[in-house]
Amino acid sequence: MFSLNEKCSVVGVFNVKDASKYAYFSLFSLQHRGQEAAGIASSDGERIYITKDRGLVTQVFDEKKLKKLIGDSAVGHTRYSTAGEESVLDAQPIFARYDLGQIAVVHNGNLTNSKEVRKKLIKEGAIFQTFMDTENLIHLIARSEKEHLYDRIIDSVKQIEGAYSMIFLSRKKMFAIRDPYGFRPLSLAKLDNGYVVASETCAFDLIGAQYIRDIKPGEMLVFEKNKEPKSIQVFEPKPHKCIFEFIYFARPDSYIFGKSVYKARKAMGRELAREFPVEADMVVPVPDSGLAAAIGYSEESGIPFELGIIRNHYVGRTFIEPTQEIRDLKVKMKLNPIKELIKGKRLVVIDDSIVRGTTSRKIVNILKEAGAKEVHMRISSPPTTGPCFYGVDTPTKEELIASHMNTEQIREYIGADTLAYLSIDGLLRSVGNDLSYCMGCFDGNYPVENKNV
Repeated sequence: MFSLNEKCSVVGVFNVKDASKYAYFSLFSLQHRGQEAAGIASSDGERIYITKDRGLVTQVFDEKKLKKLIGDSAVGHTRYSTAGEESVLDAQPIFARYDLGQIAVVHNGNLTNSKEVRKKLIKEGAIFQTFMDTENLIHLIARSEKEHLYDRIIDSVKQIEGAYSMIFLSRKKMFAIRDPYGFRPLSLAKLDNGYVVASETCAFDLIGAQYIRDIKPGEMLVFEKNKEPKSIQVFEPKPHKCIFEFIYFARPDSYIFGKSVYKARKAMGRELAREFPVEADMVVPVPDSGLAAAIGYSEESGIPFELGIIRNHYVGRTFIEPTQEIRDLKVKMKLNPIKELIKGKRLVVIDDSIVRGTTSRKIVNILKEAGAKEVHMRISSPPTTGPCFYGVDTPTKEELIASHMNTEQIREYIGADTLAYLSIDGLLRSVGNDLSYCMGCFDGNYPVENKNV
């Protein structure tokens, strides 16, 4: 199965006892944003300690490892590779020693001029240990002639382009910064006498931190002991927040860009029901991606909601030789219809997106095999016609089925009786027209040029 993967999360904990443990639980809440690798770096004011590895948060860390991550400040990261190779070296945080001491950095996003910057740095003698665009920042900071670290960070980010929500940890301070477009979310909360910064507010709920506000596009917060966070507006804000955070990436119980993800997804379902009604016996979500939108569609249409497809949450990667037979089993391993419920019924099947179309085709097929009389696919986002350059792992434009097929051709390919996508206007009504969003994957309008091609 293929899905879009935004997939990185960051967290920073400052001036909180046993900070690494709070970072651990925060990362556990953010596991949905990246399952390839996890890492935490902590500081006790004298030195930085770091542990990172491939695997889930619970696989990488245990009580013994967390005890070694001493100090009252920490930064953490979960990763799904968007740039770089799949190796332990490419896990974050990135740690380095330089003339001002020690530093660790975590990054959610993707730099669109990373190749250009890296090429220049290598020409000047820099030696890279990873393929991550984030490592560029370490070199730029180390080479900056500014006296203070916050000035070096500012100096460095002014040389990069693209999407970044970054947290830097020195031995005594922490710095959090968002790109001027605010592509990726980053929020601030209070915990005891300290602070927490994280990709999503669901991280705060688990550890009992109190949400304060989102970090503004182009803003840097400087955290020092016994002081309130200092705000520096590094760039003039040019908001273009990633709208796919609402559609798919964020957890439903999170608030991103100041809005409830769950409410936005239900609103998408309602808009979809208004735009594309159909006579049917039940509304069935593709779990878990279509769940909230399906509830909204059911409420608006009056068609009963049923969990007609059950998801196996314990299916990981299979290392069996990927023959065609094994590939055909993947969807059945993960999703199974309740035959007695759907046999002879007309179904409205709700999902959040269609990427290559192969998964949707198999879902329609297993529903028809289970006896569904009709399958009407409804997608709670517009057709995905272009790749993302800002930290989302997407196929090439050629691999995106909507880039070369119209809706009727896609309907025929997946085998549905009807197919409809939520309009861009309907999507904007769902999330609210009060903010500016990046919708390059839908309309081809990219706020920042990708120079890495």
